[in-house]
Amino acid sequence: MAEPIKIDVAKRLNRNLGLFNAGSQVTIDIVSPAGKRGKFRTTFVGYLTKQYVLIQYPESNKLGGFAQYITQGTNITVRGVIEGHEGSIVAFVSPVRQTLQIPSRLMVLEFPKTLSLQNLRSSMRIETDIKAKVKVNNDYWQAKVQDMSSKGCQLSLHNGDSLLLNKEQDILIVIEDFQEKSNIKLDAVICNVKTQVDGIAVGVQFKEQGSKQVIELLNAALTVEL
Repeated sequence: MAEPIKIDVAKRLNRNLGLFNAGSQVTIDIVSPAGKRGKFRTTFVGYLTKQYVLIQYPESNKLGGFAQYITQGTNITVRGVIEGHEGSIVAFVSPVRQTLQIPSRLMVLEFPKTLSLQNLRSSMRIETDIKAKVKVNNDYWQAKVQDMSSKGCQLSLHNGDSLLLNKEQDILIVIEDFQEKSNIKLDAVICNVKTQVDGIAVGVQFKEQGSKQVIELLNAALTVEL
């Protein structure tokens, strides 16, 4: 898997006036002291070079018990798609400096020292939980996309015990509704099949690697809340 590129944030932000546009959608990761992880969608507000980054405080009804962990010194992971750079994501980790109530609820994060930049057209693989249908021959089967990259994905078929699946067999993956994306169809070929306790795990390779639909789906999966 391609390694993320480490970048000097201050220089990059000064040169491009921000990798994130103000108002762009991002997700934040919060980890509790017990190791439980929460992922929440919110908005990037802006930054002051070498001083701080402003992130909209997520909706309280979605944060639940994780709200208690957004305190001074807590590390927050911020991740999102870079505007104007199709298929690229940026992520950085910064501690909370303070939270603000006025003019709106904001998190003030320390200005990060480095960030990770990676092109989704590389072999980067992300975990997903996407409901799908898989067409095998003339039959459709319920499935879930467990993880994916621009090259392929891992499918879980809970009702697939009776399927006779073979390597290099063509299938069609249909995603009817996910993150405002609808009727996405991906042609793929089977790479491996493994029997599990609750069904079958199928590894597939997309026929059109790095296609526009695959990249859009990856972008949408990156901003899904847990």
